[in-house]
Amino acid sequence: MTYLLLFYEFFKTGLFAIGGGLATLPFLYEMADQYPQWFDQSMLADMIAISESTPGPIGVNMATYAGYHAGGVLGSIVATAALVLPSIIIILLIAKFLSKFSENKLVQSSFYGLRPTVTALIAAAGFEVVKVSILTLDQFTASWNVVDLFDVKALILFAVLMIASLLLKGKGHPVLYIAAAAVVGVIFKF
Repeated sequence: MTYLLLFYEFFKTGLFAIGGGLATLPFLYEMADQYPQWFDQSMLADMIAISESTPGPIGVNMATYAGYHAGGVLGSIVATAALVLPSIIIILLIAKFLSKFSENKLVQSSFYGLRPTVTALIAAAGFEVVKVSILTLDQFTASWNVVDLFDVKALILFAVLMIASLLLKGKGHPVLYIAAAAVVGVIFKF
């Protein structure tokens, strides 16, 4: 039953997460709430970090990792296959009919409507990552002290790396940012 449920959830994610791997994140956060035995939001934040730092599409990496955690090797195969299957089907259909519909006003209008939707999904996913990584809502709601709203060390790390990336204007390999964040994270944890 777990494998059928994994297939259903990841097929649904692959079908509706338009816009790339980051667009899968709202669906994964929903899964974390709905199926905590698979993974929780904290584990999801770790999955995001690992998926972002490994080669390959983030959505596929996330599906493989989440599927493995939920159902072992077979779970990772099922989740990954289910995630990519809708894209394969859609690409085959588009390839067959693209030349016929590329100038169609309805098709162009649909893509016009999809762009802000994809942006909103990615922004929502970004907020969820911030919520798990920087905010400490449990401590805040217990004390209602604004200082308790943030994990100060994580906020400092975020600010320093954000400022560095803005000052460097994206120069430097992303691996340098990941390595710097890992080193500072280790230092902060001690």
